[in-house]
Amino acid sequence: MNERKPYPSDLSDARWALIEPTLTAWRNARLERRPTGKPAQVDLRDVFNALLYINRTGIPWKYLPHDFPGHGTVYFYYAAWRDEGIFAQLNYDLTGLARVKDGRKPEPTASVIDTQSVKTSTNVPLTSQGTDAAKKIVGRKRGILTDTIGLILAVTVTAAGLSENALGIRLLDQAKAKYPTISKSWVDTGFKNAVIEHGARLGIDVEVVNRSPQKRGFHVVKRRRVVERSIGWIMMHRRLARDYETLTASSEAMIHLASIDNLSKRITDEATPTWRGTY
Repeated sequence: MNERKPYPSDLSDARWALIEPTLTAWRNARLERRPTGKPAQVDLRDVFNALLYINRTGIPWKYLPHDFPGHGTVYFYYAAWRDEGIFAQLNYDLTGLARVKDGRKPEPTASVIDTQSVKTSTNVPLTSQGTDAAKKIVGRKRGILTDTIGLILAVTVTAAGLSENALGIRLLDQAKAKYPTISKSWVDTGFKNAVIEHGARLGIDVEVVNRSPQKRGFHVVKRRRVVERSIGWIMMHRRLARDYETLTASSEAMIHLASIDNLSKRITDEATPTWRGTY
């Protein structure tokens, strides 16, 4: 890695040690398929640090500082890792390590589902946007499925007009494929019978958690607070404050990237910095 002053978003040596084997294995596999076999000159750690910088600060690609590799190079790797499932694989691997560190088995048995509607930027195609009538938001809808400590197990992003049921079904399918051990999931009242019935077909008991009718205003709701807190964690990454991505696959990759950032800090006992005092 080139000598430069580090940014707060940069990987520590300990965090890089968690991520480097997957990226090196990916590069080696690609080199085997290249006719010349000549290794690329770019430093993968520099590239990943650039992606964390974009994810954390929310800047456009072309505003990437000049002491990182060129924005075109960084985007090339980002697109390849997105399309080849590298971000999803890193999220999967680090989730297992984080669960073990927390004294749990690597494979979860229970999950919590929630959605979040967000506004989109002007560059997002109209065909991938929609209107969430309940929340009066024109944009996209994110669905996440977490374990019972809030670690993200599945992600989907769609037009905001798609129903909670449609996202819930996608998330259950995705989670069951990755984690066959899951047998329980909690959802809020926005999810209806279609999700419950689909979960039953997958061997997952889906339970709707209702708010207490005796309590008015904000109050902590059993189980649901876990996934709501996870949404708060990823929203610390400014790229996710609004959906800027042309492709929904890129939106999902940015959520995975935020999750990887948080997971690697959790595993290495490094604090996640807030924006207070960092301007």
